[in-house]
Amino acid sequence: MPFMRFSDTVHGAEARATFDIDGNIEFAFYIKSLEANFEKNVQDGKTLGKRSTQHKADGWTGTGTMTIYYVTSTFRMLAQKYAKQGRDTYFNITIENEDPATDIGKQTTVLYNCNLNTTLLAAIDVESAALEEDVEFTFDDFEILDQFGQPTLT
Repeated sequence: MPFMRFSDTVHGAEARATFDIDGNIEFAFYIKSLEANFEKNVQDGKTLGKRSTQHKADGWTGTGTMTIYYVTSTFRMLAQKYAKQGRDTYFNITIENEDPATDIGKQTTVLYNCNLNTTLLAAIDVESAALEEDVEFTFDDFEILDQFGQPTLT
């Protein structure tokens, strides 16, 4: 029976991410982890002749979380802009996963119209050698520009 080679798994650090904020591209080398999730909005309903509850998708929601090293003021400045001026900022995030040790190539995903839900304003932790912060965001569109190839089966 064939199996996938473990060497085709993608190393988590073999990635790049950029933020496009108001036309300015920021390389996000400070990201420790990032997850973007797609969740369908599902309605329940019943019809004559069927006893079970049926389901129908009627949209979707995009949410994400990042853990970043506490080395950038970018998100705090966006929060301050909203707090002081009432002007919210939407931005795009491009994530490239490409591990040169694999045979599957790369995947490039763009998250459009991202908006911050939470932002850490200040931090102190005498026990921490590297301060981190968790950021939550939403997005309302996405595109997969490059797709992984098929892993090699042995």
